[in-house]
Amino acid sequence: QVQLVESGGGVVQAGESLRLSCAASGIFFEIDPMYWYRLAAPGKPREWVALVTGGGSTNYADSVKGRFTISKDNAANTIYLQMNSLKPEDTAVYYCATDKYGQRYWGQGTQVTVSS
Repeated sequence: QVQLVESGGGVVQAGESLRLSCAASGIFFEIDPMYWYRLAAPGKPREWVALVTGGGSTNYADSVKGRFTISKDNAANTIYLQMNSLKPEDTAVYYCATDKYGQRYWGQGTQVTVSS
């Protein structure tokens, strides 16, 4: 059974940093890709933020490139999203996700609020 649990959200001021964590179980951490998405408001599409492959390759949305860093700890079955130079437009619920058994699994999300 795949389970994803995010943590680390909070309220910060513009320019500050936060690190999100996503603890995963039920997946092959060295093989399965992991993603971060965010949802700014109900009714808006969920925006892809970052990806880390099983082998550790990464990719980022243009909106966060150079400010956010995705990483993984295989021993802890955990991925991270280090978010620096946060902007008010980064305010959203952040979700981690993975693909397994032909479907997408999501965590419950963690709220990030950036005040100006």
